[in-house]
Amino acid sequence: MVGFNKLLSSVVLAVAFSSTATAFQERGASHPSTHRTREIRRDFKLESFHPAATFETFEDGLQLESELISRAPRDLNSTALAFVRTRLGLDADSVGFKGGYTEGNEKYAYVRQFHQGIPFVNAVANVAWKNDKVVAFGSSFVKPRRFTKSRPTVAASSVIAKVEEAFDGKYNGFPIGQEYLIQADGTAALVHTIQVQNEEVNSWFEVYVDAHTGEILSATDYVADASYKVLPINKKDIREGLETLVDPQDTLASPSGWHTVGTTSTTTTAGNNVVAYKSSESGTTSQSSSGLIFDYTYSTSAAPSTTANLNAARVNAFYTINSIHDFTYRYGFTETAYNFQNNNFGKGGAQNDRVKISVQDSSGTNNANFATPADGQSGTCRMYIWTYTTPNRDGSLENDIIVHEMTHGITNRMTGGGTGRCLQTTEAGGLGEGWSDALAEWTWHKSAAVPDFVLGDYVTNSAAGIRTKPYSTSTTVNNYTYASVRGLTSVHRIGEIWANILHNVYAALVAEHGWSPDARTNPDGKEGNIVYLHLFLDALRLQPCSPTFVTARAAWIQADQNRYGGANKCLLWKAFASRGLGPNAASYNNDNSVPSGC
Repeated sequence: MVGFNKLLSSVVLAVAFSSTATAFQERGASHPSTHRTREIRRDFKLESFHPAATFETFEDGLQLESELISRAPRDLNSTALAFVRTRLGLDADSVGFKGGYTEGNEKYAYVRQFHQGIPFVNAVANVAWKNDKVVAFGSSFVKPRRFTKSRPTVAASSVIAKVEEAFDGKYNGFPIGQEYLIQADGTAALVHTIQVQNEEVNSWFEVYVDAHTGEILSATDYVADASYKVLPINKKDIREGLETLVDPQDTLASPSGWHTVGTTSTTTTAGNNVVAYKSSESGTTSQSSSGLIFDYTYSTSAAPSTTANLNAARVNAFYTINSIHDFTYRYGFTETAYNFQNNNFGKGGAQNDRVKISVQDSSGTNNANFATPADGQSGTCRMYIWTYTTPNRDGSLENDIIVHEMTHGITNRMTGGGTGRCLQTTEAGGLGEGWSDALAEWTWHKSAAVPDFVLGDYVTNSAAGIRTKPYSTSTTVNNYTYASVRGLTSVHRIGEIWANILHNVYAALVAEHGWSPDARTNPDGKEGNIVYLHLFLDALRLQPCSPTFVTARAAWIQADQNRYGGANKCLLWKAFASRGLGPNAASYNNDNSVPSGC
């Protein structure tokens, strides 16, 4: 039996650099905003520590110092490094440019912390500019009490077998790295970063092993599970009826269509953005007749595994992931913003990472999940059969499930600059579940009406779906507030609270600005559903690594300032405050007030 390390200390290191000294939390229970405990196996629990992040927004912008102004329009790399160094009081060797991109008159940059040329696992700073003025700054940089030596004394090759046994998986061949990992007691430990996967049970971890002791210190779980009681894109499930759609691809987002990868064309459910398959990537569905016609009818009276049903399921999964790729592309989830594509057409970002979606996956039932590694490695979605009915039902025929899963890929990539590591605390993981439910709801709306929303009611054959309450503007139907997070350890329960808050934000924006039926292809309108999706994605790239409800809300307010000049500031504050997330909300205590002037 492998000897496992002790759980991390409950003494929590402060979040980040500030102009004064580093702050510390008192001893006590692990905090959901900085910790997460996972049961890796029945005999192995691992508690991971993630430094909390500071987050500042500057409304109309913070004027840069004179020596930085001249570089801001032209040199994002050096400007970002100079700003972070100046703001946090660091020397040049402590920071390194990770990446960045420009969207119109806005710029985004991500900077990593280094020690002796070695990066930190989750110490990330993110800077956002509008019109070359800084409008947001987040940082999970740390001030370690001590560093372990920068040269390993335990070889990575000697601990691979231990990691494989501990996580019941196999090393996947991805290059092993060396980074520093901040621990709750303030120690920066040199670690080997080792990826292990188990295809049968669909696990995928990046494990951080002490490079001097061989102890397993922490891990990033790339898989985000959605626990559901479980095919245009705005139809929720097969009960609304299949339709034949002609050329649904958006050639702005997918300039070579959905069936071309580089110079290669396909006639299967495989293309530049996604491959939909059963059992292996070669197990795709081929066109039913020439001309890229995929005409397979799904029979709800037959088992999902019948040939016709399997083909229909793969086609729907392929269509849905592509559709999400295309409409989120128009709202900013592009190549440079770390999206999923095999060919990036020379537009930047890492390539060869199209989404893999495994239909009727044999590794589980009554669930679905999405694994999100860093930009350049494919995200993997697994869709399962649901066994609550006879015949069983297929999650791939309930679009809200697929949208939920794909949103995990979007939020994990856009938060923190494409690392896939920044939604690992309990609270941040809960936010991830909430965003996924919220985007699933957004795709489903067909008018300005905002009825209560239930997730997963088809596959479970239950009107209540898989959440504890419907998402609703009525406090009688759903009384969850920010304070309801207190004491919760389930990311799905926490996610319900955030998704319901966003349901109320959506309702307020649509009530104020109306609703557009063309929102998926025309992001330039002023209607409320368009405004909402812009703020949804803009806030992801503004917020810090390991966001909380409070910093996520702050990112929405700043996103509105950046894009709309603060036109919706009071509307947003009132919606957030109506569920306890006013300006003074903190530590899971509600605040129903709004800023002066609102």
